[in-house]
Amino acid sequence: MKVPVIFSSFLATVLLLGGCGNTSSNEGEEPSDNQNDATTSGETRAFTAPNGEEINIPENPERIVTDFYAGEFLAVGANVVGAGSWSFSNPFIEEELKNIKDVGDPIHTEEVLALEPDLIVVMDEEQYEKLSQIAPTVVIPYNTAKNVEESLQLFGELANAEAEAAQFLDSFNEEAEAARARVQEVVEDDATFGIYELTDKGDFWVFNDNAGRGGQVIYNALGLKALKAIDEEVIKTGEMKQLSTEVIPDYAADYMFITDYHPEGDSKLAEMESSPIWQGLEAVKNNRVFINDFDTFYPYDPISVRGQIDLIADMIVERAENNGQ
Repeated sequence: MKVPVIFSSFLATVLLLGGCGNTSSNEGEEPSDNQNDATTSGETRAFTAPNGEEINIPENPERIVTDFYAGEFLAVGANVVGAGSWSFSNPFIEEELKNIKDVGDPIHTEEVLALEPDLIVVMDEEQYEKLSQIAPTVVIPYNTAKNVEESLQLFGELANAEAEAAQFLDSFNEEAEAARARVQEVVEDDATFGIYELTDKGDFWVFNDNAGRGGQVIYNALGLKALKAIDEEVIKTGEMKQLSTEVIPDYAADYMFITDYHPEGDSKLAEMESSPIWQGLEAVKNNRVFINDFDTFYPYDPISVRGQIDLIADMIVERAENNGQ
């Protein structure tokens, strides 16, 4: 993700959170000039955007360009011809991306135009007016889909690939069930789990179940339990929370999964680990802290989440074995 994106209240150190976008003509009206004639000359259908407006999109999109949703479309077998730069740091779709054009971040309209897309789907509405002159453009704000199932349903509908979406979900659920059974053998019933991030500025955050970083795997696919404070203040609110060093013990779960984010500076991990407060945490004492790579665990598209299932399950099982459980 160029410099990969960190969302929500993290705006001071990162970006995003797409807002609801205006997305095209009203029901019953002729397509406006921004619904490019070349891309709407074939069979079309109405798609209801997240903001409630209807857009005419191709019945069967054949050339899709997107800023942040390459993995979502690839999960349902759609043909993506262009994707935003951040997608190219995602190791789970590396092979598929070899034949996909990097259209920049923010995406360059000239690059998009050259690809002759018949559908454009973006998270960020900032360039909507320009992009919608090229092809039907749909704005899907960040956090529209809350989990893998909702994501597959949404992008399966956009790509007219509901059957492929259902097939992916079936295989996903099978893998999740198998991994869940392995983890349950080594994790206590009352054990709690937390997802955190340390930045190159020394900021420490706790994350919910739908902000990447393995959240959908830990809380949804594996069905593991969040610490009460995290559940009530972070997961149920849908927010992330920055923690001062002094309050970290109040949000420290039995198992702590931490992404070490330092794209433009040095890691602060050694500094954190030397802190007396850190050394006093039960997860540290019990060797249940997992430091993870940002690029591997940030993505939250269905392909990435599926790929993270066994990675996280293996971590938990292998650590339990190393700890003599």
